[in-house]
Amino acid sequence: MKVVILAGGLGSRITEESHLRPKPMIEIGGKPILWHIMKIYAAQGFNEFVICCGYKGQMIKEYFLNYFLYNSNLYIDTSTNEVQIKSNNSSNFKVTLVDTGLNTMTAGRINKIKDYIDTDDFFLTYGDGVADIDIQKELEFHKSHNKIGTMTIVQPEGKYGSLKFDDENLVQDFKEKPKGDGAWINGGFFILKRDVFNILDDSCEDTMWEQEPLENLKNMKELMAFKHSGFWKSMDSMKDKKELEKHWNNDPKWKIW
Repeated sequence: MKVVILAGGLGSRITEESHLRPKPMIEIGGKPILWHIMKIYAAQGFNEFVICCGYKGQMIKEYFLNYFLYNSNLYIDTSTNEVQIKSNNSSNFKVTLVDTGLNTMTAGRINKIKDYIDTDDFFLTYGDGVADIDIQKELEFHKSHNKIGTMTIVQPEGKYGSLKFDDENLVQDFKEKPKGDGAWINGGFFILKRDVFNILDDSCEDTMWEQEPLENLKNMKELMAFKHSGFWKSMDSMKDKKELEKHWNNDPKWKIW
């Protein structure tokens, strides 16, 4: 099964870095967050990727064109231009890079890669979120219900800490950034049947996947939710990037490889 990664957006909420590079190429621990996402899947047996490029997509292409060299120890004789590979730590990724347009919305990007999907099911995720998700468990759930779509749902941390205090204002309990108000949200790790392309066509160029297509699947009763209660974090801002860097340096829960 192939893993489709949406990596073409402008990253308008993290412009401090996205004006220089596409959002999926913003680094956490010296590696693009795109690499982290791919490692999550590859560690669980899924190493074939279709990357939907758009904004500054040439940087993603250049990264993978040179990936083997970036992850190798080299001997170079500058007088003859001889290059020898001494050793390498390259990942076993098989990557298809597809230019899906600069301004195409997410549903349009998915529609443009349909010819690269040659199995009944495929994975879909965004190029800016990581989790310690059990992909095999999600796949088992997906195959058990026989619906078109499975959407991972998560409960993000609250924005602020919470506390309890008594009538005399004595603090009784304090929790730093507890889970939110109980609501579950789209966590971005999907599994879809190829039948999903029946609700996508060339007219969805300006359509967000999260709007009409998911609404249609819901109305058709073809969308199931897979609960993930472990670690999940999306990089929407510089604050999120800094938090992910802190996790990486101390306790990178998504590092399952």
